[in-house]
Amino acid sequence: MASAYGISTLSVIPGRAEPADASEQVTQLLFGEHYEVKEKRKKWMRVRFALDKYECWIDLKQHTAIDAKFFERLEKQKFIPVSLEMAGIVVRTSDQRMTPILQGSSLPFFKEGAFKIGKEEYTFDGHVQEKAEKKNTTLLVQNAMVYLKAPYLWGGRHPFGIDCSGLVQVCYKSIGVKMPRDAYQQADMGHSLSFIEESHPGDLAFFDDKDGRIIHVGILLQDNYIIHASGHVRIDRIDHQGIYNTDHRDYSHRLRIIKRIID
Repeated sequence: MASAYGISTLSVIPGRAEPADASEQVTQLLFGEHYEVKEKRKKWMRVRFALDKYECWIDLKQHTAIDAKFFERLEKQKFIPVSLEMAGIVVRTSDQRMTPILQGSSLPFFKEGAFKIGKEEYTFDGHVQEKAEKKNTTLLVQNAMVYLKAPYLWGGRHPFGIDCSGLVQVCYKSIGVKMPRDAYQQADMGHSLSFIEESHPGDLAFFDDKDGRIIHVGILLQDNYIIHASGHVRIDRIDHQGIYNTDHRDYSHRLRIIKRIID
């Protein structure tokens, strides 16, 4: 098939492992996130997410097509994510249709309260990432706090349902840093720290299973605390052994490695 491209104009688009409604959700596309179409079937599309090259299937009815030129422009721009708000509203100028958007969504070519997707113009009155906020780990931690108590959702990437690596990805996106989708991929980023005492807020801690596979990730805070998605987004103590869950009075995750992404 000829190259085809798309962008999410919905609040959330589920990305599934297989082309079926009953298939597991492996990720989500938020408003304004673009992708390349790799395969097209009668009711489904296999797409490659531009942010992290992650591939999944989306419902054809949720696809909004864009041309190659617009896709290339999106690839070159510095993405402008919504930050510091759980949710907001964008308004399509042509018909005043309102679409709710969630923290971590992207606003292509946003300027002075407005942006365009193809020929459609939208307005947004809310907080977006400023230039001075890029690579700002203090802001990253503030954004992470918005997700507290968000329920754990496999493949989720928003404040109403999120998984551990989704939390890391959208929080880093909010400060202009692209991260891979899954925890084991994120563990390849940055450089390692020898001791937890060397860590700064915004550094990442990774955890493994009995076979040594990375299965969990969280964002480190001050004074040996960590924010992570486990049941829901929560704050727990962490030490050289791992995460200590005070509710269960036991360690819930075994520490494998600590990484600094931003120097």
